[in-house]
Amino acid sequence: MKERTTQESEYSKVQKVRDVSAALLNGAFDPLADDRSAAPEDDVPTADQFAVHLIWTGRDAMLPERPYLIRLAGIETTVQITDLSYRVEPDTLEQLAAKTLIEGEIAYCKIALDRAVPFADGNSDDWAGAFALVDKAQKLTVGAGVIDFSLRRATNVVWYDMDVDKAARARTNQQTPCVLWFTGLSGAGKSTIANRVEQKLHAMGKRTYLLDGDNIRHGLSRDLGFTDQDRVENIRRVAEVAKLMADAGLIVMASFISPFRSERVMARSLMSEGEFVEIFVDASLAVCEARDPKLLYKKARAGQLKNFTGIDSAYEPPQNAEIVLNAEDTDPDTLVEQLISYLQTRNYL
Repeated sequence: MKERTTQESEYSKVQKVRDVSAALLNGAFDPLADDRSAAPEDDVPTADQFAVHLIWTGRDAMLPERPYLIRLAGIETTVQITDLSYRVEPDTLEQLAAKTLIEGEIAYCKIALDRAVPFADGNSDDWAGAFALVDKAQKLTVGAGVIDFSLRRATNVVWYDMDVDKAARARTNQQTPCVLWFTGLSGAGKSTIANRVEQKLHAMGKRTYLLDGDNIRHGLSRDLGFTDQDRVENIRRVAEVAKLMADAGLIVMASFISPFRSERVMARSLMSEGEFVEIFVDASLAVCEARDPKLLYKKARAGQLKNFTGIDSAYEPPQNAEIVLNAEDTDPDTLVEQLISYLQTRNYL
C-alpha cells in the first residue's frame, strides 16, 4: 500500500511539472506575478537551495552548474543545477542516470539560487512551488519545475565574517586584488603570456598566483573530461578558487580556454566590481592550428581527441573583453607590456 501511494505521488509530481510547462507556454501561469513575498514574513519560509522535479524545454541541452535565471514567487534571480540526481522516465517512473537533459526530458535535481526566496512546496495550491528556468543570454524559457522541498543545508550554513578581510590583506600586500582571466583558443599563447606577466609582477614585488588550465586538470579537476558539462564544472571550480585567492589579496592569473561566454560571465559575477579583467588572447583557428605546439589539433583532426575546442566543440569569443591581445602577429613580450601598461593605467599596480 505504501509503495502504491509513493508511486501515485511520483506520477502526480511528474504530471504537475508537465502542467506547469504547458501553463507557461500558453500564458496561464506567470511565476513573476505569483508574488508570495507580499505575505507576512513569518508566514512564508525562505531558502536558497531546493530539491525539485524539472522538465527541460530548451533546444540546447541543460548543463549542470551553468547559470540560468529562475522565476519563482514573483522573483527573478540566478540559479544553478548543482546535482542532476536522475532522469525520470515519465510512463514507468524508472530512474535513469544522466549527466545532462535534452528537450522534453524530466529529472529530479538539486538547485541553488544566489539569494534566499520565499517558497511553498508542490503539495500546496495549484501553482505553489512552480517555477520557470530562463536562458540568461537569450531570455528564453528553457525549463519548468516544481519544488519538492528545501534542503537543510540552505538554512544551517551561515557566512562567518572574518576580522581580517580582503581590504586588510590588500593593504598588507600594497596592491589591488584582481583576477586576470586569459581566454582564447588552444595555441593562442595564453599560458605563455600569463607566465611572463607573472614574472614581471613578481619582479615588481607583487603577490601573485597563476592558475593554468593543464595544471588544474592534474589535481582539482582531474575527475573531469572535456564534454560541455565537464567544461562548465571545470570553470566553476576555477572561478571559486580565483575568488578565494583574490580575497586573500592576490593578483590572480587564470589561463583557461573557457570556451563559453556564460561561464566567463559567471566567473565575473563572483568577483567584486572592477576585480575581474577579461583578456582575450586573440588568434584565429588557422593560426593556432598551424602552431599546434602540443599536436592537439593534429590528434583532433584525426579523430583521436573528441570535444576539442575549435574542431568539434564551440568557442564563443568575448564580446566586451577589457583588453584584446592580438596574438597572431605580435610577439608575446610586446603583449605582456601592453597588459602591464593597462594594469598600471587603471591603478591595479
